[in-house]
This record gives sequence, structure tokens and C-alpha cells, in this order.
Amino acid sequence: MIENMNWIVVAILVGGYLILLGTSGIVVNYILSKISKEPISQKIGKEVRDTGFVIGKCENLLILTFMLLDAYTALAVIFAAKAIVRKEDMSKNTLFFLAGTMINVTYSIIIGLVIKILIVSI
Repeated sequence: MIENMNWIVVAILVGGYLILLGTSGIVVNYILSKISKEPISQKIGKEVRDTGFVIGKCENLLILTFMLLDAYTALAVIFAAKAIVRKEDMSKNTLFFLAGTMINVTYSIIIGLVIKILIVSI
């Protein structure tokens, strides 16, 4: 793939990463607020929210990179790592963290699919 890259492909890749990183938090917060029927800021504390933001961005980067490399089985690493890192938080509010992860993963996969379709269509 690297030897066939041109500027359009590079622009699609960079744009895809920027769009994903710039919008994923907004999408996750919006959907979780709709599910819980109250703003996320009222549901969880700032420290948990900030930690979730950082972990979510790392998830985004890994998921998109694994998708673009066709390393789909590596996606399991994300779930295992998150389960270890957020074990205490997940035990307090399982639905919130599971839903947030699923929304974030789904959104990342959708952006990855759109990028792959755009690249193939060139």
C-alpha cells in the first residue's frame, strides 16, 4: 500500500484521522446523553470523563490503524486493555462504559470503512 500512495490517498488518510479524532467525543457524548436522558457531565465526574476522553482517543487511533492495515483480529486487544484499565469504573456503571465503548468502536469502524471506500474508488 505504501508504494502506491499518492497525495490524494495521504489527504484522505490524514483527513480521516482528523475527522475521527475531532468528532468521536462529540458523537459518544451525544448518544450517551440521549440514552441516559441527562447530560454526561451530570452522570459522571470530571476525572472519569477526562480519563474516558484520553482512552477513547487512543481507541480511535488503534481501531482506525488496525482497520487500515486489515488487522481486524487485533481489535480484540483494545477491549482487553480497556477492561483491565477501567475495571474499577466499569464495576460502578457497567452500562455507561460498555455503551460508550461500543459507540466509540462503531463510529471508528464506520470512519475506517468510509476511508477504505474512498481510497479504493480512486
